[in-house]
Amino acid sequence: MRDLSGPCQCAKSPAVQHYGAGVFRLGPLDCLLFNHDPADVSRLFLDVRLQIAEETRDLALFDLAIDSKLRACDLTKLRVRDVAHGEHVSSRAIVMQQKTQCPVQFEITEQMRLALQAWIHQAQLHSEDCLFPSRLHASVHLSTRQYARIVKAWIKSIGLDPAMYGTHTMRRTKASLIYRRTKNLRAVQLLLGHTKLESTVRYLGIEVDDALEMAEQTEV
Repeated sequence: MRDLSGPCQCAKSPAVQHYGAGVFRLGPLDCLLFNHDPADVSRLFLDVRLQIAEETRDLALFDLAIDSKLRACDLTKLRVRDVAHGEHVSSRAIVMQQKTQCPVQFEITEQMRLALQAWIHQAQLHSEDCLFPSRLHASVHLSTRQYARIVKAWIKSIGLDPAMYGTHTMRRTKASLIYRRTKNLRAVQLLLGHTKLESTVRYLGIEVDDALEMAEQTEV
């Protein structure tokens, strides 16, 4: 597996990517996504899953974060009813996004389904309960700040620099891989719940990456 602990190998690319009012740091994982290396990305996340395999909540949260591609504010507010009917976890789910007030759908893979079932059963959650209750009395559900700290802990557990990763890494990962494999920007827009295609382009850093790819394939 490629060494991901060192400095970013795309130093010639912008160190920071701007998206709307937010600013996102491009870390080693982003470099892997942009360099068409899904095998290394899969191994990276397998390492994380192995580290948290005994943590039922964290495993469910990790799988759901990757596959749902939801913003942190939407992920942390999910209720059991959003992903399950009784004890049966659905194959797809739909939620209303806080930022856009538009619905977005996501798939529930077999791996995620098993993780969610195990967590719901262990925590004895009911339909109206928050899927990831807060362990603090001040909040009903896991806060975005708590979620961010959990993501940092996952990254640190496999020996990488937690400063280079965040909750947007979780949201961006699968969307980036889907785009790399299909080049279907409209599909990725729908999966991310963006209202404008331009937002998806900026979010994935596609313009710069594709321009460099075309340049590499062109000889004078």
